[in-house]
Amino acid sequence: MKNDFAPEPYRIKMVEPLRRTTREERLVLLKEAGYNIFGLKSEDVYIDMLTDSGTGAMSDRQWSALMQGDEAYAGSRSFYKLETVVKEITGYEHFLPAHQGRGAEQVALPYFVKKKGMYFISNMHFDTTRAHVELAGGRAVDCVDEVCFDTERYHPFKGNFDLERLETLILEHGKENIAGIIVTLTNNSAGGQPVSLENQRGVREICDRYDLPYIIDGARYAENAYFIKMREEGYAEKELSAIAKEQFALGDLFLMSAKKDGLVNIGGLIAIKDDEDLFRYCRTRLVPLEGFPTYGGMSGRDMEALAVGLKEGLDFEYQRHRTDQARYLGESLRAAGVPIQYPPGGHAVFVDCKRIAPHIPYDRFPAQAVVNALYVEAAVRGVEIGSFLLGRDPDTGENLESPMEFMRLTIPRRTYTYAHLDHVAEGVKKVHENRDALRGYTFEYEPPVLRHFTARLRPL
Repeated sequence: MKNDFAPEPYRIKMVEPLRRTTREERLVLLKEAGYNIFGLKSEDVYIDMLTDSGTGAMSDRQWSALMQGDEAYAGSRSFYKLETVVKEITGYEHFLPAHQGRGAEQVALPYFVKKKGMYFISNMHFDTTRAHVELAGGRAVDCVDEVCFDTERYHPFKGNFDLERLETLILEHGKENIAGIIVTLTNNSAGGQPVSLENQRGVREICDRYDLPYIIDGARYAENAYFIKMREEGYAEKELSAIAKEQFALGDLFLMSAKKDGLVNIGGLIAIKDDEDLFRYCRTRLVPLEGFPTYGGMSGRDMEALAVGLKEGLDFEYQRHRTDQARYLGESLRAAGVPIQYPPGGHAVFVDCKRIAPHIPYDRFPAQAVVNALYVEAAVRGVEIGSFLLGRDPDTGENLESPMEFMRLTIPRRTYTYAHLDHVAEGVKKVHENRDALRGYTFEYEPPVLRHFTARLRPL
């Protein structure tokens, strides 16, 4: 089977030992963590698929660049090197660094909320984006094409906007009440699914029609460009960098957690096409929230590594292997009858826990039950992407019901081998075989914002 998948386009020059725990140990550790896998120590996890954010391996070129970091508080040469790369990739006029994506969001998003209760409409908001929309006084509305909710059906671009509904929402709420349109590339919450350029152009046309800002949440913009090359007519012969620039040409503002397609352990970006007022606003807010405009919460050495990583992320062979790892794990699970979001996305496999545990109500968090069972079974840490993550309605306080209950098995970049993925697949298969024994959870402690990070649960 592995002959159908791209081999690693790198060789391993350093290793880190992994500790194996027993099932009995894991039962105790999970209880001590409040049945929330975010509370586990990394040393107690064999294969960590919690996130691909800052968890990958840097290249030899990145480590070499890191040693050249200029740690000047102001005017660091490392900043100007990174600025040159960002402007080259995006074609945008202005750039500011941030410590990570949520830092970029908290700096930029409030600019668009001119009055409390304005709406941001996205194909799907991810957790921190939704939180920063609400913290800024806005409301987050998702507008993904409903094909994504049919997890068994193949569609090349399940991350797309429903363009007809997007325009309907603008008309229903009034364009004066729309703060902006956020295009998430790739669409994480939909299963790491790509968005076609045809769909992105449709969003741009609607933004132009109603004079609305087009905001790119592009943590995985390079993975999205890869899928466009492989799946969208007319792009097979184009370089990923050219496809990426075509995506950026549609936007007004680019916010990025650089810990994904930037291939670094820390960092974020704010890039602005040509809006001088927005740039001045962000630069002013950056100083108290993140740091001086030429470091923005990053060290010089990290900016050096990011300048290299942004280019490596657009390498075709790297992206081919990256997406093939997700495809390999996804096909392994499907062959065993495990339901997943199909086809697999670029950075993760999303297991359909609503179909695995239909006996667990949404507000008892079926995907969290599967996540915890997988840790006990195989020492693999996945993450819940469902009603636990979605949180509560900011107006009523009621638990929101996610249309999908996923366990995301996120693959860190350049970190694990196909043999590791075989171990993950075997663990998921065993959980699936014993799915009738799964039980839901309720809260012992629930924080008011981004509850899934620090909540404590107890099994029912």
